[in-house]
Amino acid sequence: MSAVPAALAKAFGQLADRAVVLVAVKSVGVTLVLFAGLGAGLYAGLATLFRSEMIAGALPEAYVGAVQALLAAVLGVAAFWLLFRVVALAVLQFFADEVVAAVEARHYPALAAQATPLPFHRDLANSVKGLMRALGYNLLALPLAAVLAFTAIGPALVFLAVNAVLLGREFTDMAWLRHCRGDLLGNPAVRSERLLLGGAIAVMMLVPLLNLIAPVIGAAAGTHLVLRRLAAAQGAGTR
Repeated sequence: MSAVPAALAKAFGQLADRAVVLVAVKSVGVTLVLFAGLGAGLYAGLATLFRSEMIAGALPEAYVGAVQALLAAVLGVAAFWLLFRVVALAVLQFFADEVVAAVEARHYPALAAQATPLPFHRDLANSVKGLMRALGYNLLALPLAAVLAFTAIGPALVFLAVNAVLLGREFTDMAWLRHCRGDLLGNPAVRSERLLLGGAIAVMMLVPLLNLIAPVIGAAAGTHLVLRRLAAAQGAGTR
């Protein structure tokens, strides 16, 4: 598991690379645009609801706008908090090939020559599959989180554990897909390393501002965990 801190350190060290910066900007931009669209749709939906006969007669007209704006803000913040990991991961998977290629080029030049770049349709398919897995994992965790709601910290620990498993797999698979030669289940990163990486990134995604670049850090670190083992197996050099 000592490989995980080293992988994270190298990932942070590569944040200044132009290719990594571009992916970070694109993934953060797309994620924020999606949430802005979600917020606009939420506000429009609430506006329609507040114009309905069911709501219109229940509130004084002078308070309708304020209540609508407050409710939209509360629901928007809650949606951002609950869905950010899911959406950010799906968006990053669309650009993941670029992060992996940047890490390969800088640290694993011999393996970079063997990689198979993923075509657009594969990136899109991986993004959709990742979104479905993330939603599925978190929905399955909801009943247990609800049972532990009385403990206050229980639900947070449940979702942290679930996302540690999910993120560890996703971030290492991003690199493995370029080298798997059809062996989709042969990811060489060991389970303990994947779990530790996933947990570290899940915690980072709870920290404001850091959560915006945490997925990129995870993708770069996951690439190191996979390629260091491939390099060792092949006797390929690293930098």
